[in-house]
Amino acid sequence: MGKYFGTDGFRGEAGKELTADHAYAIGRFLGYYFKRDGKCKVAIGKDTRLSCYSLEHGLIAGLAASGADVYLLHVISTPGVSYITRTGDFDCGIMISASHNPFYDNGIKLVNSRGEKIEEEVIDEIEKYLDGELPPVPFATGADLGRVYDHTDGQDLYAGYVISSADGPFSEYKVGLDCSNGSTWKLAEKVFKALGAEVTVIHKEPNGTNINVACGSTHPEDLQKLVKEKGLDVGFAFDGDADRCLAVDADGNMVDGDKIIYINGCWMKEHGKLKGNKVVTTVMSNFGLYKALDAVGIGYEKTAVGDKYVYENQKTNGYVLGGEQSGHTIFTDYATTGDGLITAVRTLKVMKDTKKSLKELAAPVVLYPQVLKNVKVVDKETALNNAAVQAACDAVTAKLEGNGRILLRKSGTEPVLRVMVEALTHELCEECVDSVIAAMDAEGLVVEVRK
Repeated sequence: MGKYFGTDGFRGEAGKELTADHAYAIGRFLGYYFKRDGKCKVAIGKDTRLSCYSLEHGLIAGLAASGADVYLLHVISTPGVSYITRTGDFDCGIMISASHNPFYDNGIKLVNSRGEKIEEEVIDEIEKYLDGELPPVPFATGADLGRVYDHTDGQDLYAGYVISSADGPFSEYKVGLDCSNGSTWKLAEKVFKALGAEVTVIHKEPNGTNINVACGSTHPEDLQKLVKEKGLDVGFAFDGDADRCLAVDADGNMVDGDKIIYINGCWMKEHGKLKGNKVVTTVMSNFGLYKALDAVGIGYEKTAVGDKYVYENQKTNGYVLGGEQSGHTIFTDYATTGDGLITAVRTLKVMKDTKKSLKELAAPVVLYPQVLKNVKVVDKETALNNAAVQAACDAVTAKLEGNGRILLRKSGTEPVLRVMVEALTHELCEECVDSVIAAMDAEGLVVEVRK
């Protein structure tokens, strides 16, 4: 990760850590960078945050000043930008969003011409430019100046693609949707109504400041209540930019990303579509997922936390299904990024084909209790490689006897080690986590223990 860009774009509080000046500079550099080989086309989408307007105009000004043509998709999901970029002969796509973060944060996400997260070497050059380490880029002049086009029809193109990927119709289903007052506030209802479902939508009135507020995939309580009270068959909750989707069964129980991977993986295996007979997860997927996958003979890979790493593994090895517990699910037969709408329609497709409820499909995944504590340490590498700490982790593994696991990993942004244990009971998790922290403390490594 760089100074400005992390695993999922340039993030920060709008107007402070991420400003219109940053957006203008990024636009200036990207327009220049991609125009070197001829005329440059860039697609821009945004979510519903108030700060999207100033960042959008900063990007437009910078891109056009460098000679790039800009196509405005307006409010659309991150996967929508990815789809339009890779199918519309664009050099680059930009999504203005801070995903599931509060409204006062925002972000700039970049995708390449294939709709994938942009290459690290390009990010490195942008960061150098932002820090004044590269020469100023020239302004375009005369007829070489960029133009700005309204590309609202890109929203319909993407919606049509999602509908075609669903293999519907779903006229026998009653579906609840929580749009998080974000990117899917119109899009999700349009897709599911086109597929014939009876649709009830909540949190579809964005006002610039209510995105992700007590709603969506991070706060699905309203959706759980809706599904139960109205007797719906299933509910789907999206985050602010709709690259995540979590589900709710008819009893109001949450079905997280791990269970969604299991449900779709089983269906794909049965239909000969699970290439390599493996799914890709991150190290934070629940131990219960792996037990369930073992039981049905599906293999798995484990990557670092971040859908970026999941997709890299899928692309390298040809695996078609992967994701995170948080709801980023990547179906590479359909998308190059996590796509909440495609996740929803594909999961409903499994329900239809199997004639089973979501509760039945998810039942084999019994999630293990989990305890995670963050430990601020003097030095991450020293603490991680300490012999006494490693011995304490080995002792926990032996104690769990194959019915759980311990994970000790570094924070990417601060001097913190995360100690996570999954076991048969919450009490056993606490006991095992505390034993490892005690070993750290005895070695003089601990500064502070956080929840």
